[in-house]
Amino acid sequence: DKGGPARSDTMIIFSVDPVAKTAAMLSIPRDLWVNVPGYGQNKINTAYFLGEANRLPGGGPELAARTVEEFLGIEVHYWAQVDFTAFVQFVDYIGGIKMDIKEPITLEMIGTEKKEYLKPGRQTLSGGIALAYARNRSEGDGDFSRAQRQQEVVMAIRDQLVRRDVQKMILGNPKGIWDIFSENIQ
Repeated sequence: DKGGPARSDTMIIFSVDPVAKTAAMLSIPRDLWVNVPGYGQNKINTAYFLGEANRLPGGGPELAARTVEEFLGIEVHYWAQVDFTAFVQFVDYIGGIKMDIKEPITLEMIGTEKKEYLKPGRQTLSGGIALAYARNRSEGDGDFSRAQRQQEVVMAIRDQLVRRDVQKMILGNPKGIWDIFSENIQ
């Protein structure tokens, strides 16, 4: 903790068209310079910090959403803020995620000095390893490779959620999901 509110770690815009039955996602680079409404030019991940630090209505998520709206010229209808704890617990709750790791990668586990080494191939990642995989900025092309990994993780979560056994488990124990989301998702 560096004192004070954090900055956004990841921003992904999801667009869903229920009529056409399509969806898309766009990763926003965290170091992108944009106009933060009321605060001028800054990195986009700072919008969250400014909203929280200045106790604006809706806090950091609302200012981040307004910043994205202005930058992209779109309307953000809904937003979700998911903290690391919820992400890790949710991925573990659904039995991990199956990923095709394309290249060897060294991961720094969040909150520890521990490192994990992933070899290429299909494997199931726990929540903690999935988080470290999605957050890694040192492998590949920095933020671009990071954004690609994050989108791969989102798709792996989706793939896990469409499995009948996972759906049955979630529907059979809605309190389990509630316990994860109620405290760590806004």
